[in-house]
Amino acid sequence: MNRWEGLDEFVAVAECGQFSAAAERLGLSTSQVSRQVARLEERLQSRLFYRSTRRVALTEAGQLFLQHCQRLQDAREEALRAVGDLGAEPKGLLRMTCAVAYGERFIVPLVNDFMARHPQLRVEIELSNRQLDMLHEGLDLAIRLGRLQDSRLMAARLAPREMYLCAAPGYLQRYGRPHSLSELARHNCLVGSSDHWSFVDNGRETQMRVQGNWRCNSGQAVLDAALHGFGLCQLPDYYVLEHLSSGALVSLLEQHRPPNTAVWALYPQQRHLSPKVRQLVDHLKAGLSERIEYRPQQNVTANG
Repeated sequence: MNRWEGLDEFVAVAECGQFSAAAERLGLSTSQVSRQVARLEERLQSRLFYRSTRRVALTEAGQLFLQHCQRLQDAREEALRAVGDLGAEPKGLLRMTCAVAYGERFIVPLVNDFMARHPQLRVEIELSNRQLDMLHEGLDLAIRLGRLQDSRLMAARLAPREMYLCAAPGYLQRYGRPHSLSELARHNCLVGSSDHWSFVDNGRETQMRVQGNWRCNSGQAVLDAALHGFGLCQLPDYYVLEHLSSGALVSLLEQHRPPNTAVWALYPQQRHLSPKVRQLVDHLKAGLSERIEYRPQQNVTANG
């Protein structure tokens, strides 16, 4: 006995309100639909419909059973589409968003490479430092940095995101190197969009308010000021890794570096099933994994 037998017929009758209309929708005879529903009720040992000569109505058990059956049908269709789309060519319009600096430097080049491989795809990218409402804006994909807040969306982790406290060697030669969090108060801190910096102290994440004579709400501008030796900065890895590797910046207070967050791909649940979104997310994950890596140098000294 097939335990799924009769479910589609039951849902069709419940949604159409008549056996004859349900039979027409399914391309079956009315007697066949009626027989399948009767067998289903027999297996469940529960009456699903109140029947009259003109219409049928759901019983309390039928109403409960309908909700579960509709979810099963949706899940079945999603599974079939997902498998069928595995080798499908990405095509059509894909609308996405990302923060400006990160998008320009990392995401857009990878998207362009993906489009070159899939010429049937069209892409609209809105670079904005505002977190756009994906559902309201009709977006297929959003690249978000840091910690996630929107629980209505599905998320895929693309890459780690590490924060670094650093300064130029010239600044450290003039003002010395901080060896504890308490010493930050006597240093000039280059403030970006927030004057509270994250650290780990005694195993717990903490926020410290910093001060300085320079402030700008642009990460690239903060980086430029740090490279000029104006003060200390705390920036994500994608701004500073190449400069740490070249020695243009020095990483500080490694033992107090805050926990890693991440770069995320967010999408409405049903849209990840499409080949264009699923394959682009995979492409971004592979591309971001090839970013330059930095390993702290040992025994770096600068005037104490």
